[in-house]
Amino acid sequence: MTDDPRADLRWPTIPAALVDVAARLGDREAIVDVDSTGGAGGAGGFRTWTWAKVAAETDRAAAAFLAAGIERGDRVAIWAPNCAEWIVALFGLHSVGAVLVPLNTRYKGAEAADIIERSGARILVTVDGFLDNHYPAMLAGHDLGRLEQIVVLRSSHGTDGGAGTDGGAEVSGTGGAVLTTTWEAFLAAGAEAGITAAQVEERRRSVEPTDTADLLFTSGTTGRPKGVICNHSQVLRTVGTWANVVGLTEDDRYLAINPFFHSFGYKAGIVAWLVTGCTLVPMGVFDVPEAMRLIAAQRISMIPGPPTLYQTILNHPDRAALDSSSLRLAVTGAASVPVSLIEQMHTDLGFDTVITAYGLTEACGFATMCRRGDDAVTIATTSGRAMPGIEVQVVDDDGRPLAAGEAGEVVVRGYNVMAGYFENPEATAETIDSDGWLHTGDVGVMDDRGYLRITDRKKDLFITGGFNAYPAEIENLLLAHPHIAQVAVVGVPDERLGEVGAAFVVAATGTAPDPAEIIAWAREHMANFKVPRIVRVVDALPFNAGGKVMKFELRDQLANEAGT
Repeated sequence: MTDDPRADLRWPTIPAALVDVAARLGDREAIVDVDSTGGAGGAGGFRTWTWAKVAAETDRAAAAFLAAGIERGDRVAIWAPNCAEWIVALFGLHSVGAVLVPLNTRYKGAEAADIIERSGARILVTVDGFLDNHYPAMLAGHDLGRLEQIVVLRSSHGTDGGAGTDGGAEVSGTGGAVLTTTWEAFLAAGAEAGITAAQVEERRRSVEPTDTADLLFTSGTTGRPKGVICNHSQVLRTVGTWANVVGLTEDDRYLAINPFFHSFGYKAGIVAWLVTGCTLVPMGVFDVPEAMRLIAAQRISMIPGPPTLYQTILNHPDRAALDSSSLRLAVTGAASVPVSLIEQMHTDLGFDTVITAYGLTEACGFATMCRRGDDAVTIATTSGRAMPGIEVQVVDDDGRPLAAGEAGEVVVRGYNVMAGYFENPEATAETIDSDGWLHTGDVGVMDDRGYLRITDRKKDLFITGGFNAYPAEIENLLLAHPHIAQVAVVGVPDERLGEVGAAFVVAATGTAPDPAEIIAWAREHMANFKVPRIVRVVDALPFNAGGKVMKFELRDQLANEAGT
């Protein structure tokens, strides 16, 4: 394994990469698609797409976008679960120089409409009927800005877009009624308009490395989401470096559970698959029995995801029947990771390589990574060291670098840092300083090897009796309790101490945690100011698409209890 940051500089743009990979791999298996239009996982058969088919369908999509009048720099939104058509729509819009705006499939109409309107998206590519959500109809009555057309990839009526919206509710933008059409009708319109292969190729060649590739709106765990601008060159370089460090190759079979609408699912999923030429198996909804079926049936070797994904598989009652001998690579992070989980991933699931990493949307999704060969304690307790060609520091409130072992804000500089926030120069200036350092808002400690441990979000820190308390540190300590599988800690107001900790606990399999006993245990194992004063046992924690706990929901729950 090498840490060569230049390993990914073969292609100037994402569409150029597809042309090259498809020409090289041709009839090799590229995507194994599983039905993802309805319930959990879709336990039906498979559709195999070769690289040649992906390229051909991309050209059809590009022609359709050209026929629709999409210009370089125009925004196209995708609101759909993981599926092969998602990828073709992405490559099609990139091939004409358009900008991807992905939308969370858990959004309701108002949330999706807000991003469609603020991004100025002209076309929305979506589905109808996924988990009983009728996305086009959900947009009725909302301000959709410049939106001109809704294209339905799949619907509950069939895999080709079916009958469109539910109930025929009219959807309008500033230019009037929005046209709704099926994916096949949209593709056919490109041919009917006489768009030629030469025209598609001419537009593809016009796309520049510095053109914006994607506009990802931050997850919004706090505050209103902001649009993050990243270009083709930095996406390819950052993801290529990530894939190189992980050791992903064209012989791997990659189960893509992380949603494509999220930075990790899109970049560490679709783009990493593209730059390595491996085989991708998209999964529309994470369903443990279906994931286990796919691991065995498709001989899956690569599964990235948050720690809860692996814990759920390990704790499943049918785990013993799973043939996991093909598993090779795992990348996790985004939450506290017990050392025992890393060990179980090696010994019980059979992973050769388990890597934890740290990143954020504003850094193209990536900043630090462990390395192959790191021990279980390093993998569980740190997020690795800076990726090749990227600088990471821990600084004080005045921006001065801190010594190893001292806690401060994590800052990042390099080719992975966003160009800025979309149409928000004030927020950009607050986040990227004059020396090019991206201020992450995360609190971390770096050891003398350069390995980073994220201790908390600056805004999550709470002060109890004059002491700074870092929830992530407390969570890591609580994970040593034998009855705790997952935990999230938040600060809540307290008349005497200012704030105290409240812990939300998910039970380890076969246990029944007792809140009073956990508090007593915590008093024996951590400083008094870190001990949670409140413990709630819950069935599950509220995670966002990136595997991060939405702590504002936990705070709201406690606030509502206090108000009743």
